[in-house]
Amino acid sequence: MLKSADSGLRAVPFPIDDPERIPVQRYFSEEFYQAELDHLWPHVWQMACRLEQISELGDWIEYTNVGRSVLIVNTRDGIKAFHNACRHRGVPIAGGTTVDSSHATAHGNCSKAGFICPFHGWRWNMDGENTLVYGKHLFSDRQLDPQDINLVPCRVETAIGCAWINFDDDAPSLRDSIGPLLDRMEAHNVGKLRAEWCYGTVLPANWKIAMEAFMEGYHVMQTHPQLQHASPQMYDGRYRNPQADMALTAGAPKLCDPSLTFEQNLAAQIKSMELLNEGMAGMIHAKEVEIARSLVGATEGLPEDQNQAMMMWLGMVMQQITERLQARGEPVPDLCAVSQSDPVNAVEFLFPHYFLLPYFSSFSAYRIRPLGPEECFFEIWSLTTFPEGEEPEPVMEPTVLPFDSPEFPPIPRQDYSNIPIQQRGLHTRGFEFMRLSKDVEGLISNYQRIIDGYIAGVPQEKLAKANHLLGGNFDGKVLELDL
Repeated sequence: MLKSADSGLRAVPFPIDDPERIPVQRYFSEEFYQAELDHLWPHVWQMACRLEQISELGDWIEYTNVGRSVLIVNTRDGIKAFHNACRHRGVPIAGGTTVDSSHATAHGNCSKAGFICPFHGWRWNMDGENTLVYGKHLFSDRQLDPQDINLVPCRVETAIGCAWINFDDDAPSLRDSIGPLLDRMEAHNVGKLRAEWCYGTVLPANWKIAMEAFMEGYHVMQTHPQLQHASPQMYDGRYRNPQADMALTAGAPKLCDPSLTFEQNLAAQIKSMELLNEGMAGMIHAKEVEIARSLVGATEGLPEDQNQAMMMWLGMVMQQITERLQARGEPVPDLCAVSQSDPVNAVEFLFPHYFLLPYFSSFSAYRIRPLGPEECFFEIWSLTTFPEGEEPEPVMEPTVLPFDSPEFPPIPRQDYSNIPIQQRGLHTRGFEFMRLSKDVEGLISNYQRIIDGYIAGVPQEKLAKANHLLGGNFDGKVLELDL
């Protein structure tokens, strides 16, 4: 259906005939990239900024992607967004250096001076209303109609601590597009997290290649051996044991090595947490590791079954993180309660380009933006909670590093070592498809087929329903999509 225009749909370049095989040209073809520019990015919700970056009245920040620039502004009537072009001659009225060139993030406050075009001095207030046309008498009256000279609004909505923009005024709402995952994330107080730091880098790879490295944990054994060595039973149980899915579904993941004592398994669990903290900070925060360490001796009354005992011990860790951080004034939810009422996966993907990686109360976040068919800009954040009134200054732009910089945390550094060489490998003669596991690499197939839906022109209500299935699909199966 998605391949042909016979039924009123557009033809999709290099279509997916088999959901377990993704044609390689989709990752470097100029034709496919142009189809994304024309039919995907103009219609999807894009994570534009974190709300703490525009916390004060009049604060603004520029968001750029695929050659477009939008200003997100904190106004008296809430968050607004405007297309960043003077209504006179099209010059950007603020910022204007895009991620495609400098990777800088323009920002400021317009509560006093408003926005001033650097070309001829036309001005606008924070609500996008024109307040000055220099030499107004030089223009015909019809050229000065407010609808002609006020800034053009861009659709914007807020959720989970971020502002999201969409160039399509007729697209389903953000919540209708993302689905129940937003509610689950909000139950975990994601909207109250604050950024500790943000790194950015240019990767010489298609934006989808960069994203797909984080859609499955199958790569951990080889790419992140330190994690595999710390918890071999967990990763081997998932990817080597054909009964692992049954065990996970039954709520009994393998957390312990039966050849070790419980104390040894507990030490391995702490080591795994330490490696995740060292590797990516927000995945597990140092303050959470410290609380877990303090409970190493709290084993009295645990069941004899080691896996059950480890589950109960982790429950104690979550309870103590909740109680101790709440006592410090940090807006942490009841972790034991929300893990039952609103479970989230180790990685959650918010189509088309944003990831959240939870563990306890802190998170990591990734955002990927294309710079061309074989280049993208990749940002990572460490997010955590702070007592009210003790929040740090907002991180306004990423610290941009070369992708092979040793200054990156270990986990993304290991991922970045694979992504560029994978892109080169796609051009190898005889390599035709990504050959996906139907059981653990399904998210790659599922989101790729939704991209095809946008390119083909499938009604957005149907695309939104398919998008809902991506929540919780990390390490998941290839799904039937009604597209």
